[in-house]
Amino acid sequence: MATARSLGLLFFLLLTSDEETTEEPRNVCRRLQEGHEYDTFDLNDTAQCFTKCGQSEHSPCDVGNLQRYWLNYESYLLENSMETVDMPFVKALIQNISTDVSEDLLYSLIPSQIPKQVMQGEDEPADGVRLPKSLFGALPGNRSAVRLAITVLDIGAGNVFKGPKLLEDKGSSVLNNRMVGLSVGQMHATRLSEPVEITFSHERQPPNVILTCVFWDMAKGDWDSHGCSTVPGNGRTVCRCDHLTFFALLLRPILDLATAQTLTRISQAGSAVSMIFLAFTMVLYVAFRFSLQRFKSEDAPKIHMALSISLFLLNLTFLINVGSSSQGPPASCWVRAAIFHYFLLCVFTWMGLEAFHLYLLAIRVFNTYFGHYFLKLSLLAWGLPVLVVIGAGSSNSYGVYTIRDQENRTSLELCWFQKEPALYATVHGYFLVTFLFGAVVLALVAWKIFTLPSVTAGKGQGPTWKSVLTVLGLSSLVGMTWGLAVLTPLGLSTIYVFTLLNSLQGLFIFCWFIILYFPTQSTTASSSGTARLDQAHSVSQE
Repeated sequence: MATARSLGLLFFLLLTSDEETTEEPRNVCRRLQEGHEYDTFDLNDTAQCFTKCGQSEHSPCDVGNLQRYWLNYESYLLENSMETVDMPFVKALIQNISTDVSEDLLYSLIPSQIPKQVMQGEDEPADGVRLPKSLFGALPGNRSAVRLAITVLDIGAGNVFKGPKLLEDKGSSVLNNRMVGLSVGQMHATRLSEPVEITFSHERQPPNVILTCVFWDMAKGDWDSHGCSTVPGNGRTVCRCDHLTFFALLLRPILDLATAQTLTRISQAGSAVSMIFLAFTMVLYVAFRFSLQRFKSEDAPKIHMALSISLFLLNLTFLINVGSSSQGPPASCWVRAAIFHYFLLCVFTWMGLEAFHLYLLAIRVFNTYFGHYFLKLSLLAWGLPVLVVIGAGSSNSYGVYTIRDQENRTSLELCWFQKEPALYATVHGYFLVTFLFGAVVLALVAWKIFTLPSVTAGKGQGPTWKSVLTVLGLSSLVGMTWGLAVLTPLGLSTIYVFTLLNSLQGLFIFCWFIILYFPTQSTTASSSGTARLDQAHSVSQE
């Protein structure tokens, strides 16, 4: 009987043990206990969440609890008598520091190594932390020494310590997935009189990437830059912050894939609209040459028309370049890049010559006769870019131009420059010269227009709307909208404004052409100072 009961009990235990074996396996990323454990097993187990979290929807994680786990780890290090931590995912140095230090403290943050104090006379490390001596002297309490913890944490490619904003922008990332923690005596050190400096070394970033120093805001659960300044350098970036916490360097592309596609569509639509109105302008010019005698002798309409033609061809080559694949034969891409470069320089040159002609009309006025004036301008505007393109082509500067985001995805690809020095010299430098000349001339003409007696003798002393429209019209001729390119590093909004206004330059020129040469009867006598100056200039040449 006892034997039967024993067998029954054994059978029951076997059944219950089978049920227990079907229990769901432990998921530390989702069920991390509030009572945090920091032994070697738990640290290694929890560190796997850096790569697991965010890989798939079938492996859910309690990201907030995981972040608190690692933020509290630094406090755990300060409370215990540890000196160093050397694990694949975390390196830490814990020291007792005298509050009466006589100089700033410098520590190296060499990847894959434990943070180490750099003594006086040793070379300054590429990655490091500088703690000002005033930090220790300003600590509350009469302490002779304080515990310092410097932690370097590898947060992996998952969504732990990424924050909502970083996760929304798929092109952004944390530099090398590393964050640096600084803590002194478990005190909340803020508003320091001298900032701490964290130096991050890195490769040269693409021109469309912005580097930003940030800290982890525990309350928001996101990265924030308040209290930190970013000081870029050659192959490194220095973060200066007025508090102690966990820091990182964020990489944000200005042009991610979606943004590049949107800007490309805006440019294509604007270029198409400009081409339509530029075609209208050219048709009107031809009609006026047959119907109005002064169109045959005046130089201003000819210069406007030359600018319109070059701008029309630039828009056409742009649409062909963007709409064509850059993966074809290298020679084909080279030719498209060279043609696009040529017409771009022609546009810059004609805008500069518009400014030169405006200078003769409104500023110099007298002694402005030049034999074969328009012919000389044409030789300069169509010939000089040829020499520049030949020089750039001889140095093999043309090829596939690619902008990539931080995930190495192609944001924009077209046939353009493959060597940045040639781009800076023959495009940026060329444009800067013509733009600055045009800006100076436009400023002088605007000052002259707004101070004319016919403007200031009215009811008000300020400029009239006609004068404002005149200046806006002239600004489209000398290419002031191109100057917005200087403001594009300020943010994405300026890039959108620059793209929209620049692609519609042909529309602005058409409107100016209509206003200039279609005056109403009531405004014929005073419609445009430049129109009257055109006539005077033409008479002086005859």
